[in-house]
Amino acid sequence: MSRLGKQPIEIPEGVKVSVTDDKLSFTGVKGTVTIPRLNGVSVEVKENILTLAPKDDLKQTQMNWGTLWSLIKNSISGVTGGFTKTLEVEGIGFKVSVEGNKLVMKVGFSHLIKFPIPEGISIAVEKNKIIVSGINKQQVGHVAANIRKVKKPEPYLGKGIRYQGEVIRRKAGKKAGAGTTGTATK
Repeated sequence: MSRLGKQPIEIPEGVKVSVTDDKLSFTGVKGTVTIPRLNGVSVEVKENILTLAPKDDLKQTQMNWGTLWSLIKNSISGVTGGFTKTLEVEGIGFKVSVEGNKLVMKVGFSHLIKFPIPEGISIAVEKNKIIVSGINKQQVGHVAANIRKVKKPEPYLGKGIRYQGEVIRRKAGKKAGAGTTGTATK
């Protein structure tokens, strides 16, 4: 049994829900999000309350029940408030800017990295921070992960692109003059 799936979802004012055989659509002030309807789960809307119920006792149906509940909750949050992820760029000479529909990054390579901004996502740059925002939680997280993948933070100097608040475990570098190997004695 899904503990989350049992809970009814309250639909806030200003959000319109449309249920069809194969998808669910949510429209709010920020835009429209469409999610697929998962197998074995019935969806019912009554007076601004959305309830989910499994159609059978199969294990996959139980998993779909909780997953669909989470997808619906995230979609409602997205069309009302949206989602944001903040990335920090750290390193001497590392610069980031938005030019048209591309994020241009100078992050220690011999060339500029031009990252195309997908539709439905907005990217803003403030000093050394990249702010990724949109109404689809999965898409915002995916774009932020792809930007981070361009130059992952390295453990010796901490240079790279990381999530805001992410802690990078630092490693000690080489010790100078620690050993006496390679010296000849008479």
